[in-house]
Amino acid sequence: MPNRDDLVAACNRELSPERFKDYTVNGLQVEGRESVHRVLSGVTACQALLDEAVDWQADLVLVHHGFFWKNEPVAITGMKRRRIRTLLAHDISLLAYHLPLDAHATLGNNAELGRLLGFKFQGCADGEPGEGLLWLGATHATLDARGLAAHVGDRLGREPLLVEAPGKGEVRRVAWCTGGAQDMITAAWEAGADAFISGEISERTTHLARELGIHYLAAGHHATERYGVQMLGEWLAGEFGLAHRFVDIDNPA
Repeated sequence: MPNRDDLVAACNRELSPERFKDYTVNGLQVEGRESVHRVLSGVTACQALLDEAVDWQADLVLVHHGFFWKNEPVAITGMKRRRIRTLLAHDISLLAYHLPLDAHATLGNNAELGRLLGFKFQGCADGEPGEGLLWLGATHATLDARGLAAHVGDRLGREPLLVEAPGKGEVRRVAWCTGGAQDMITAAWEAGADAFISGEISERTTHLARELGIHYLAAGHHATERYGVQMLGEWLAGEFGLAHRFVDIDNPA
């Protein structure tokens, strides 16, 4: 019978969260029943996802965005109380991995986004695969900025916001980091990328892209981070003979 602690230990061995200085707790965040047969995964541990877990009679919820973020109020009241109460009332565990899941060399968000977009991986600008968060690769074909944006939109099912760099022509080298990594744009430019893809955009990002001469695509925080947690859930199901279901709670951000 699959045991919760064995699942957590396996994930910790695979993702090595101790290597990352993160903004949250990686690993088991809420402890539920010991035996696990059904794992439900999703991007964020929102109430809608937790309600799906209850309806499906899941034993464990696996997410990229869990609870207990740095600098958030620590009191368990209101929305946080309702979420945690849902888990505790139904004896469901919450397992969350943030930066370790972004960085993982084969199961991670960046690995999966690059695979989905057909990029030829060329390394990470900020560390070895499995540790680095800024990934580099070559495009599958010769594209300009609008062609790249159309390709990204087609593959993700969501039109990205494109900031074109004036005078910048073909895109040969792409950098990417899923989620809210728009401030890595300077590092992407320093690494020689013609375009940088992330999830979100800030006001300053537009000016950086134009003045540095690097195209920027904001492809959606949620849209770029749907894939790593699915792969981790499938891996966990295969390792322990579990039932796994991914639920995509729509989010336009």
